[in-house]
Amino acid sequence: MPFDRSRALVLTAVGSLFLAACSSSAGTGAGQNAAATAKPVSGGSLTYAVDTEPVSFDIHASPQDITGNIQRNVFDSLVYQDAKGTFHPWLAKKWTVSDDLKTFTFHLRDDVTFHDGTPFNAEAVKANFDRIVAPATKSQYAASLLGPYKGTTVVDDHTVKVTFSSPVASFLQAASTPYLGFYSPAAIKKYGGKLSAGGAADVGTGPFKFTSYTKGQSVTLTRNPDYKWAPDTAAHQGAAYLQTLTIRFLSQDATRVGALTSGQVQAADPIPPADVKTLKANQSLQAITTDAPGANYALVLNTTQKPLDDINVRRAIQSGIDIDTAVKSVYFGVYKRAWSPISPSTQFYDKSTENSWGYDPDKANAYLDKAGWTGRDSEGYRTKDGKRLSIEWPLMPQEYIREQRDTLGQAIQADLKKIGVEIKRPRLDIGTYIQKVYGGKEGIADYSWARNDADVLRLYFNSASSPLKGGQNATFHKDADIDKWTEQAQATLDATTRAKLYAETQKKVIDLATEIPLYVRTATLGVSAKVHGLKTDPNTWANFYDAWIAK
Repeated sequence: MPFDRSRALVLTAVGSLFLAACSSSAGTGAGQNAAATAKPVSGGSLTYAVDTEPVSFDIHASPQDITGNIQRNVFDSLVYQDAKGTFHPWLAKKWTVSDDLKTFTFHLRDDVTFHDGTPFNAEAVKANFDRIVAPATKSQYAASLLGPYKGTTVVDDHTVKVTFSSPVASFLQAASTPYLGFYSPAAIKKYGGKLSAGGAADVGTGPFKFTSYTKGQSVTLTRNPDYKWAPDTAAHQGAAYLQTLTIRFLSQDATRVGALTSGQVQAADPIPPADVKTLKANQSLQAITTDAPGANYALVLNTTQKPLDDINVRRAIQSGIDIDTAVKSVYFGVYKRAWSPISPSTQFYDKSTENSWGYDPDKANAYLDKAGWTGRDSEGYRTKDGKRLSIEWPLMPQEYIREQRDTLGQAIQADLKKIGVEIKRPRLDIGTYIQKVYGGKEGIADYSWARNDADVLRLYFNSASSPLKGGQNATFHKDADIDKWTEQAQATLDATTRAKLYAETQKKVIDLATEIPLYVRTATLGVSAKVHGLKTDPNTWANFYDAWIAK
């Protein structure tokens, strides 16, 4: 994600962890009224401040949202998905899908070149998809998007056939993401495992070239003058307007917002909920808001770790957190509390989950009594057989924590202490964090996942999507119904059938208490009023291709 907007976990981080066709609302473009009458200006530089620095720039290996956010400017996709979930030609000018949803044939444009001058063709598609599933790539997300991939066949220079061992209804959406984007095969051969470093190794076909990376500070992208294959949804064709796009890593909210208001940067993301009202009142700035699709920020309970292997303990935690109060106090009403694993802007969201569960400390205590945790120690924590009811929920390094999730965590700790559950939050270095969380050695993980497709439910909860195999199911739980429903949803394009299957999945997850949804994220991008044409895509990522700066 995904880290999220964690894979936060490494998830946003590497935060969300594991940090989308849906009806998410695309954000309003900045300066749209002025842009409607003014002529776009070519040239100039724009600086964009973000809160997270990628652990890896390799789009095939990294699950981080921030990697996708940055690399969307450098890498194109076979198809483009708009905010309504409709697919448009991009690197592929047309495509066909077999009735059994196992074979996708793409007819490619014949005028596309990589930044190194080599042609984009069917061999490039095959080389990239084969690289994604190769064990040496250690893909943490892209491989799961390819799912039951069998292989890619080169029909001719500009026709390619992608086949799967089972139906994949969500493949077009997956193919619209930068994680299934394309490196120059020459760059893959030359740089190999060094693609994570960015810079010269990042050779794509996108509107910007990856010029340089200064660790801990910034990334510099420069305009690709040869670009002429934007999707038909773009406001213009040809090269991007901006000459240079600089992405600065400013993890502190106050620093990032201050840089925007002072004019040091022309765009900043995210704007903390506490600052949204002030930003909207500032006439020199504009706010672009987008309802984030995909998986909500949530606690993910590892059912293979004691005491979370007991459903009564999981349900006690679910009932013992006053989510409404915590979310309101931390996010000032900008974010809403979540009821389902997926957000309301995601297609096939099940509205019946709303108010179907909630804060009930009496019920939580009854569940713990039923689980046998009836004793109390000197600090008030519950005990059984002389052992304290204690669960570890690790913190990642501070630079990877976003959206005040550590503050929200403190409120959760306090709520659970009231019912006698101790939550330990050791801070781990990022390598140890990934190893332990994805290795199934921690009790609780936390993350969200931006994806414009309800298939995120399969990635999160199908037992085949184990993190031990590069998947995202950090619950490590196997449920026959959820496996069946999410697989059946992948095998049909019938909206009615998919809606029923995904609704059942959402309700079952809540019933099993393997995940506790916390909040629905409304992404707010702050932008200078001098910037025009800047929009966000269905994943809530800033799209700079049409952006320009008024002089």
